Amino acid sequence: MDMLKDLASLQFEYGVPEEDRIWLYLQGRSRGLMIEACAHATFFCKLLYNLRASLNENQNSRQLSIVSLNAATTEELKVGIIGGGHLGKQLAHTLLQLVPIPAESLRISTRRPETLGELQKLKIKCFYQNANLVSWADVIFLCCLPSQLPNICLEIQTSLSKTSIVYSFVAAIPLPRLKLLLSHTNILRPQYWYGEDSVNIWGANKEIIAALQDPTILQATCPYSPAGGIILNIKWLEGVFYAVLNICTARNMAHSQVLQRLSDLFLSMHFEDCGKDAASCPKFQLTDFVSKAYGKNLSQERPFPWFDLTAVQLRETPFSQHLSSNPLLQDHLTHLYCDAFGISLTNEQPVISTGFPSQ
Repeated sequence: MDMLKDLASLQFEYGVPEEDRIWLYLQGRSRGLMIEACAHATFFCKLLYNLRASLNENQNSRQLSIVSLNAATTEELKVGIIGGGHLGKQLAHTLLQLVPIPAESLRISTRRPETLGELQKLKIKCFYQNANLVSWADVIFLCCLPSQLPNICLEIQTSLSKTSIVYSFVAAIPLPRLKLLLSHTNILRPQYWYGEDSVNIWGANKEIIAALQDPTILQATCPYSPAGGIILNIKWLEGVFYAVLNICTARNMAHSQVLQRLSDLFLSMHFEDCGKDAASCPKFQLTDFVSKAYGKNLSQERPFPWFDLTAVQLRETPFSQHLSSNPLLQDHLTHLYCDAFGISLTNEQPVISTGFPSQ
């Protein structure tokens, strides 16, 4: 319940002069960016959460079982957040409830841990030891200020393992610079820009978690949706899938097994658009991720190579071409995205595919 809803004099807009109200749309944009950031981070962790559940099954089993995006049990995924400001706190609450990550698997490092009493009550460890956080976590979210980042990178770069995934929300620091500061390549950085049409659909009176349970708002955060005027660079989605491949490579899984498992996990839902039966649904192929020349020399039992995620997000890849030319795959990934939040698309809620360029 919004206690201030009918009290006009206590609303944010009340004290803004009439001539300055043209700028109020920036408030909606700021909220939209926060919702999109939390949504995409949650989706990424959800994929890793369920991938780990699958990899934790009996490796000798011939039959791969399909793990729902709402699976209740999984191998522990350890997530660390550097920065306890507004974004860091909102992200922690969202991951805790929507992935869901257990409190003991989520930690925050911030200069002022004493300000995070609400999170500490939820049994989340809050402290100020960036290097210790990084050496513990599988995924590290950077939610700090740009001015703080160089010193933070200096603190943590020697504590990063090759498999640590750094996910940066620091928009002012580009990927090449971040790669240099961290001496690390396993980095994801979503990039957002504003479309021509800016419509505030972000639910000003809703908490972030409640907003992500609203089908209209959730679909506006879909990687292929321009609704709400905030657009995600689709190279982020490519980076997400190559990050998943790196996790499998770290376990020395044969690439043929990886492709089958990813298809079962992420493309297993059958839709009318696919055809008469599930056999016509898209499946991941080797050349979706590597060049034909490289694929010819890769035996069935060999793992994928280790991918530089910064290069994946900055250059064209085989997956770039496959994703942009395959609307059916785009539809499946959109359904996968919505299903991760417990929302199923219906005939009344069509898949939105925009065909935005990847660069």
